[in-house]
Amino acid sequence: MAITLRSPREIELMRKAGAVVANVLLKLEEIAEPAVTTGYLDSVALQVAADAGARALFKGVCSPNARIPFPGAICASINEQVVHGIPSKDTKLNNGDILSIDFGVKLDGYCGDSAVTVAIGEISRAKRKLMDVTRQLLDIAIAAAAPGVKWSRVAAQMQKYAESAGFSVVEDFVGHGIGKKMHEEPRVPNFVSDDLLANDIFLTEGMVLAVEPMINAGTRAVRTLKNGWTVVTRDGKCSAHFEHTIAIVKNGCEVLTIK
Repeated sequence: MAITLRSPREIELMRKAGAVVANVLLKLEEIAEPAVTTGYLDSVALQVAADAGARALFKGVCSPNARIPFPGAICASINEQVVHGIPSKDTKLNNGDILSIDFGVKLDGYCGDSAVTVAIGEISRAKRKLMDVTRQLLDIAIAAAAPGVKWSRVAAQMQKYAESAGFSVVEDFVGHGIGKKMHEEPRVPNFVSDDLLANDIFLTEGMVLAVEPMINAGTRAVRTLKNGWTVVTRDGKCSAHFEHTIAIVKNGCEVLTIK
């Protein structure tokens, strides 16, 4: 597993890409409300990124499981959709929905990737708890990540917190290294497995990781819809998703996907 360590100059370039991502997500959070379409959110994301001179990472990505490249700039996943929801001018948000928005860009040769889950109008207490716990998992990872730390230790804390709250951690999709490409080594799970324990990641200064817990209200089992992209929970219960691109630095880590 060849993990590329990034120089301070490269991390600064990734910070600039991350700031564009953060700006787009903040804008989308502001305008995501009942009756707004996910297609409209997608068009706004494309425009804001283009105005910053950045290229949207997801649009046009190919998958062996899908007949067409991913058609959107954002992944817009509603309620039971875990990830890779396809934005559409025909998909309107409804009061009480939760919407996970995943977005990434490439700017000056380097990538940034982040995700948020947004409440649409007034949501249930159960959905609010799911969102809060998922966001807290990301905070746990950010607080724990530092040079010399084994990732299994971080993942164990994340998994324990999610399961103690009555939720499950998605295991089919994990975080990843990021740099000149959107997906680089290593794979960054939010749970502990035999594979992780056998091939643990020792966090090292210069590593840049996209950490992205995806947490389900019910079972961790998921399935992919016929479009080949959109992943949903098998039991139809809701899912939440938060993500930041972080850089491992001398005294801990720095979040790169903030303004």
